[in-house]
Amino acid sequence: MRKNFTDIDLNRSVGNLLRLGVILSVITSLIGFIKLFLEGFKMPKNYSAFDIGTSSEKVWGHFWNSLCKGEGMAIIQLGILLLIFTPLMRIVFALIGYLKEKDYKYVLISSIVLVIMAISFFTGYAH
Repeated sequence: MRKNFTDIDLNRSVGNLLRLGVILSVITSLIGFIKLFLEGFKMPKNYSAFDIGTSSEKVWGHFWNSLCKGEGMAIIQLGILLLIFTPLMRIVFALIGYLKEKDYKYVLISSIVLVIMAISFFTGYAH
């Protein structure tokens, strides 16, 4: 016999997801800080790399290259991205829960919030 999915189960699951996201973010960032410290972090002397006109493809490309090399700063940035994606995943998780509960009003609300967050995230570098 299958147990029904209740509001309490959904709240507990969402709470666990948020907790896990924050813990993973903190652990990842701490690893990045330790790695950065061991690399002998120095402030850049050439600030032209921080040009505001830099395209998002260039920024993401640099991030992925740095992360693949295991650089401390990129690991810290990954921790920050995990923290940013945690509430986004909470909305996706709640959306699935509302679908299981057949609560279509909250499915619609969650979908709208998810679309707004996705648009703001993906257009954040638009110039």
